[in-house]
Amino acid sequence: MQQPRHFTSLLDLSSDELRTLIARAIYLKNHRDPDFQPLKGRVLGMIFEKSSTRTRISFEAGMAHFGGSAIFLSPRDTQLGRGEPLEDSAKVISSMVDCIMLRTFKHETVTTFAQHSRVPVINGLTDLLHPCQLLADMQTYFEFRGDIAGKTVAWIGDGNNMCHSYINAARQFDFKLNIACPFDYRPNQAIVDAAGHRVAFFNSPEQAAQGADLVVTDVWASMGQEEEQKKREIAFNDFQVNQQTMQAANSDALFMHCLPAHRGEEVTAEVIDGPQSVIFPEAENRLHAQKALLEFLICR
Repeated sequence: MQQPRHFTSLLDLSSDELRTLIARAIYLKNHRDPDFQPLKGRVLGMIFEKSSTRTRISFEAGMAHFGGSAIFLSPRDTQLGRGEPLEDSAKVISSMVDCIMLRTFKHETVTTFAQHSRVPVINGLTDLLHPCQLLADMQTYFEFRGDIAGKTVAWIGDGNNMCHSYINAARQFDFKLNIACPFDYRPNQAIVDAAGHRVAFFNSPEQAAQGADLVVTDVWASMGQEEEQKKREIAFNDFQVNQQTMQAANSDALFMHCLPAHRGEEVTAEVIDGPQSVIFPEAENRLHAQKALLEFLICR
């Protein structure tokens, strides 16, 4: 039996495979064929320990477009919430579906599932990484500006799962990543070290955005960190993306945000609703990038 390929991180695929996925996603977006149903009769099991809008809708819609179906499972719907070993759950669930997507807290939950699953496992988000969002972000950049290789991206804000995935993307897509974040909220050092010269740190958003082709941010307090909101508002006060930040970037720089966004906190309304913002094509591309991913993983 052929070993399944998994997508727990951007590093699970080669740079060439990622570029092929992006090209395929763009093609699928522009050539919707209701008769093309490569996943007819196939089932995606979706396990959600964290709530979601874009992740659930995009995966369910993607499976439906391809003739397949998706099963939504919350902690209340499985034995995972009652302490069944992950290894057992992975073996049982993977014997009944064709692919598993998890949106959860601990990254180890996804990697453990992958180790014990007989079908592909997709990371729909963990506290460490959010690789599916990066597929959509890269697709969006490619659509608007072409290949991102050799370009400069500015990450402003928390060194969170999105920041970690941007660091991995810098490695895989060969761009430079400038990071501006409070010292106490810097990204995982091991992930930074693995990216080598591609990552640099700056003390202000304007410094990081200098000459950038893409400016990206995320909420100051991610899901599960709401009790830290006040503390984080103080820490991140000087790390807002505003018009001054965008003026430091290249004149044709794009702005992205994975959403949901808090206007007036991590980004001003002037920027996120302005002409350089591509947040809504970026959000839609979750659907197309994940369709390409599902096809790649399941139809091997």
